[in-house]
Amino acid sequence: MKCAAIVGINWGDEGKGRMVDLLTEQYDIVVRYQGGGNAGHTVINDKGKFALHLLPSGIFREGVVNILGNGVALDPENLWKEMSEVTAKGVPVTPDNLKISDRASLLLPWHRDLDELEEKRLADKKFGSTKQGIAPFYSDKYQKKTILAGELFFPDKMKSHLKDLMEWKNLILTGVYGAEPYTMEKLEQWIDEFCAKIRPFVCDTGSFLKEAVKEGKSILFEAQLGSLRDLDYGIYPYTTSSNTTAAYAPIGSGLPSARLSDVIGVVKAYSTCVGEGPFVCEMFGEEADKLREEGFEYGAKTGRPRRVGPIDLVATRYGVEVQAATKIALTKMDILSYLDKIPVCTRYIVDGEETDRFPFPMQLDEARPVIEYVDGWHCDISGVRKWEDLPKAAQDYVCLIEKAIGCPVAYISVGAERESIIYR
Repeated sequence: MKCAAIVGINWGDEGKGRMVDLLTEQYDIVVRYQGGGNAGHTVINDKGKFALHLLPSGIFREGVVNILGNGVALDPENLWKEMSEVTAKGVPVTPDNLKISDRASLLLPWHRDLDELEEKRLADKKFGSTKQGIAPFYSDKYQKKTILAGELFFPDKMKSHLKDLMEWKNLILTGVYGAEPYTMEKLEQWIDEFCAKIRPFVCDTGSFLKEAVKEGKSILFEAQLGSLRDLDYGIYPYTTSSNTTAAYAPIGSGLPSARLSDVIGVVKAYSTCVGEGPFVCEMFGEEADKLREEGFEYGAKTGRPRRVGPIDLVATRYGVEVQAATKIALTKMDILSYLDKIPVCTRYIVDGEETDRFPFPMQLDEARPVIEYVDGWHCDISGVRKWEDLPKAAQDYVCLIEKAIGCPVAYISVGAERESIIYR
C-alpha cells in the first residue's frame, strides 16, 4: 500500500493540483485534509481547464475516490457551486467518487462576513485574506463553536445548535462591527439551498479509510497552500489558519494511523506569492511585470496579480525541512525559457551578515536577498519529455536547486497540461 502526500514547499500556488491530477493514476483515493475554499488548484487535462477550490484534484480520474477530511473548512455553498460547475463540464461527481467526512465542520455564512469586516477594520495592517472565511472558521472550530457535517442527519438538533451559535455570533457582528444580525429564516434558507444538497455525500470517511487500508488501497493526501503559510511554521501572522504540512495529513484526513511513505514537495521554478507579508526575493518593475505575464501569475481564486521573484533557495530549503519532503516536483520550468540569465536567490542578508538560514518571522522584513545569475537556455522546452533532451543549461539549473535544497527533483513540469512532464 502506498501512502503519500503532495504538499507546497513555498508560499502556495506551486502547482499542487496539476501534480495531483497527474499522479492520481497511481492511487485509489485522494484526500484533502486541511484548508478550505481559498485554494486555487489549477488543473488542465482532456476534460478542460479547472480551478478547484475545495474539491480534491483527483475528481477527474475515473475510479478514484475523493475525500474531504475532518480537517477541511467545509463551505457547503462554495462546494455545491463548484460541484455544479464541474458536472456541467461532463465530470461525474457522485457519492461514489466524492465523500465528505461527517466530522468536518461547516463554514457558516457569517464566517465570510467576519473575514471581510476584519480586513476592513485592519485597513493597511490587513493580512491579505482571500475573504473566504477561513480564519474566523478555524477560530470558531477551536472554540468548539461550529456545526459538524454529520449534524445534517439530525435536522432538529442541528437547528437548535445553530440558533445558539447565531445568538452568540450576532453579539459580535452587531456589537463589534456594527453589522446586520443573522436570523434563523436566513440560515434555514442556506441549509435548504446548499447543506441539503451535499448531505448525500456525507459519511463516516474514517471507517472508509480504515477499510481501504485493510484492502491495500493506495492513498494520496492533497495539501493546500505551502510551508511558509503554515500556522505554526510559516511567516506568522501572514499565514493561513491551518497546518499545511504533510505531518498533519493523518490527523486532518480521518486516518490518524497513516504512515507516509512519500512526501512530494512541489516547487515552482521561480517564486510567487499572493497576499500580504514578507517576500524577501520579490522583484519589482519591468522585470517583475515580464515574469508575471510569461507565467500568467494571477490568483486562481481571487484573480489578484501574484508577487513574483527568482527561486528562493533559502525559503525552499526551509520548506523542504518543514515538510520532510522525500522528492521534489519542479513546475513551470518552461516559463523561464525567455531569459538569457536566470536570477537565483542563494542567501539572505540579515543584520548585516549573509545567512543560509530562514529567519524568525519578525526578521524577515529587514532581510535582503543575495542574487546570483546562471545561464539560461533561451529556447522552448515545452515539448521535451526526457531528461537527456533538456538543454544543458536547464539540466544545470535543476541540479543547482537539487543540491542547494538537499532533496532529489523527480518530476519536471514543462507545461500546464497533464502530459507536459519529465520523469527523472
